[in-house]
Amino acid sequence: MKAHEIIDAMSKQGLRITDQRKTLARLFAEAPGYLSAKDVYESMGKTYSGLSFDTVYRNLRLLNDLDVLEQFVFEDGVKFRAHCREHGHHHHAICLQCEKTYPVPFCPMDVQVNLPDGFDVVKHKFEIYGTCRECRSRSH
Repeated sequence: MKAHEIIDAMSKQGLRITDQRKTLARLFAEAPGYLSAKDVYESMGKTYSGLSFDTVYRNLRLLNDLDVLEQFVFEDGVKFRAHCREHGHHHHAICLQCEKTYPVPFCPMDVQVNLPDGFDVVKHKFEIYGTCRECRSRSH
């Protein structure tokens, strides 16, 4: 996702487009992989000395809610990346070594899932974590 697409999504929701939010959009548009809230805070703190960690985290959650960023849970914590914009509903296979991400078109919700009677699913997440072929071959 490009920086202007992230900024457009914020603007369409009526958010003020501040220099900090523009910088945040560029940071994710240019990031090759995942960023933690701490990564974002440390990167942006070099330019914005008064920036608080709470402000960074609130903006990350907001961009996740706008479906501009995707949130993933790794063993070392929560990380974000710009939405991959794969067409249609999909999930991800993620290499734990290089963090390369592959779209997985299959959805486990497409099969019969035994949920409690009356349970209304509003959203779900499903990621597969492992080691990609390149990382496996480098380690042997």
